[in-house]
Amino acid sequence: MPGHDPLRRVLPLLEVRPSRVVRAVALGVLALGSSVGLAAVSAWLIARASQMPPVLQLSVAVVSVRAFGIGRGVFRYLERLASHDVALRGMAALRANLYDALARGPVTGVVALRRGELLTRVGTDVDDVGDVVVRALVPAGVAAVVGLGSVVLVGAFLPVAGLALLACLLLAGVLAPWLAARSAAAVERRGADARADVTARTLELFEDGQQLRVAGRLAGRLDGLRAADARLAATTDDAARSGAVAAAIGTGAQLLAVVCSLLLGVPATLAGALAPVELAVVVLTPLAAFEATQALPAAAVQLRRSREAARRLVELLPAATPEPSSGPGARGTGDAPDGSAHDGRLLRLAGVAAGWEGTTAVAGVDLDLRPGSVVALAGPSGVGKTTLLLTAAGLVPPLAGTVSGRDSLFVAEDGHLFATTVLENLRVARADVRPDDARAALEAVGLDRWLAALPDGLDTVLGTGAGDVSGGERRRLLVARALLAPARVLLVDEPAEHLDATTADALVGTLADHARRTGRAVVVASHRLAALGVADEVVLLGRPGGAQDAPATVVARGRHADLLRDEPDYAWAAAQESLPR
Repeated sequence: MPGHDPLRRVLPLLEVRPSRVVRAVALGVLALGSSVGLAAVSAWLIARASQMPPVLQLSVAVVSVRAFGIGRGVFRYLERLASHDVALRGMAALRANLYDALARGPVTGVVALRRGELLTRVGTDVDDVGDVVVRALVPAGVAAVVGLGSVVLVGAFLPVAGLALLACLLLAGVLAPWLAARSAAAVERRGADARADVTARTLELFEDGQQLRVAGRLAGRLDGLRAADARLAATTDDAARSGAVAAAIGTGAQLLAVVCSLLLGVPATLAGALAPVELAVVVLTPLAAFEATQALPAAAVQLRRSREAARRLVELLPAATPEPSSGPGARGTGDAPDGSAHDGRLLRLAGVAAGWEGTTAVAGVDLDLRPGSVVALAGPSGVGKTTLLLTAAGLVPPLAGTVSGRDSLFVAEDGHLFATTVLENLRVARADVRPDDARAALEAVGLDRWLAALPDGLDTVLGTGAGDVSGGERRRLLVARALLAPARVLLVDEPAEHLDATTADALVGTLADHARRTGRAVVVASHRLAALGVADEVVLLGRPGGAQDAPATVVARGRHADLLRDEPDYAWAAAQESLPR
């Protein structure tokens, strides 16, 4: 919501246990406290040893120096283990929760992003949010406790020196981080955008480099990548300058604390209020105490970076919405407990308008799907068939009307195939898919010969992005995955794409047979009309009068044969498919 800290919304998704954070802070305090203790005891030991007392008077200090020296390293190691355990667990939980939210919510925040930018958000941005614990919260907690303890230690010897140390610690621990965070505000936003741009352009060159070379656009894309990298380098330089200023303030505050300790301690020693040995402790302890504040400017910058990353992640997350009502844009009104609509309907669209960001692509659509129903969406390219399917699946909220029934699966034309085995790609639909089920699904979509030709059968590993399969094989693999899914309604976008006419028609027929055999419902959006004779109803979308700026509507509906007889444009389009190419 506007005006709200995005980090507050994202932090619960880390699922961080407060006890783990407290343990990390406690170990950090012990590690840094050992450093302060080592400086204080060493100062006392050196000063006292110069007076040549009996050795036994120094034994406790000698043992303490050894203990603090060893403890500093041991506790630092344990603190790193504890804090990184918190961070890594948080990142894993955040990434899982983010994926779950993206899978369940509307895709309006994702669909406009380039793949590289989306990769940056679910990769680098998630890491940046996870780092807020180990690089911002834990250092701040450790600095507060150790700084206060150092002030108490010095103040026990000379109260006025303790107050001076407190003032210098506040200068280094508050002013320097504040200046660093303020200068990083614009830098981090520019840096996040630049990193996303570099990732998106790099991914494009890796995946489409050959096509860009053939099209003569490779040089322009490389120039764009160089420019994006230059912007990223510039933001890095800006961040380094702000970091240098913060470091200078911290070093100056440390020097000021030592000078103040001398100026206040020497007169006190001459007056007999402070022993010479104690003067060494008062003067040298601040040198170690400021180790607590050295990490705070970087922590402030990390907090700003994490907040910016959280803002980018919030843009992906579905906004919190109230319970559905009967007003425009409602979804799920009248749903039955099993996710279906009343009266045996699996999915119902009533007066639905579908579109993006207030721009209506399709309006006034009514649709009822019962078990075994097969409905086809037809119409020219760009008329809004895919948008309507996304709305029916609940991935895009309707602009008007209601969508009832929740158990729907959208099968995208360009759905992703993962760099893993054929079987695991099919198990994306359902984790318990057995090899026999997978073979049956592949056979149903006509991939049985393809499977037999694979070197390891179902255990054959597909390349990244399924670059080693053809467009038609990829399409049928996606349909096979959908057949194995538990969803009651399949919303399939362009199943005939990249397939020859015979295979395409057979695939649509397979989907229809599957619906009638299993009691599911299927909606198919297709450019190809010849195969739509298997549908119970064909819904023809178009723009009345050919007005391109008007939303599409249902211009005709009925069985395929009836539309061939009654709709000249439909009959003409179907006839073109039989002409020789």
